[in-house]
Amino acid sequence: MKKRVLCFGDSNTWGYDAITNSRFLENVRWTGLLQTMLGDSYTVIEEGLCGRTTVFEDPLNEGMSGYSYINPCMMSHDPLDYLIVMLGTNDCKARFGLTSRNIACGMKRLLTKALQTPAWRKEPHILLIAPGAIEPACETSVVAEEMGICSERSRGLAREYAYIAEELGVDFLDAGTFVKMNTLDYMHLDESSHQMLAKRLAEQINNEE
Repeated sequence: MKKRVLCFGDSNTWGYDAITNSRFLENVRWTGLLQTMLGDSYTVIEEGLCGRTTVFEDPLNEGMSGYSYINPCMMSHDPLDYLIVMLGTNDCKARFGLTSRNIACGMKRLLTKALQTPAWRKEPHILLIAPGAIEPACETSVVAEEMGICSERSRGLAREYAYIAEELGVDFLDAGTFVKMNTLDYMHLDESSHQMLAKRLAEQINNEE
């Protein structure tokens, strides 16, 4: 039976291309590339939603809390062998008024729920990805009114997520060490970074076999 990998995230998992204001093609998105790299023995499941947060309800947009959706999402894709979670960018929006530690605490709640959800084929296996940091130029870009002052708390996520991953006993990857953001809104992955992320994830998953 194929191993099933659920990719749970926001617009950078959905594949938003800020340059065209549309979605990257499947053969460009990191999820699609990961499927190709892992081959026919895996099924890679895309579950990206633009605007999704870890646990926080957005007063301006419905259904953004990952915490509220993770259980039905996982159960609908049962059985699962691997869960990849990359969230936190939207939690950095100024309107939420959070610190990096606050966001990490939200991630801890989300991952704890995922670990307890009875959708696992065998033992739970989760990879927590710290997303690439929002660049300061975002705060004067085309999304400045939406995001507000956000870059500093974004830069703190990797450090805080590493603590959470160790505490919960899940795998951790800091994508910020190798990905780049586009040069229009400075918060979404550019095309080359989708390729780099997929390559790192394929290597990590294959090395655990």
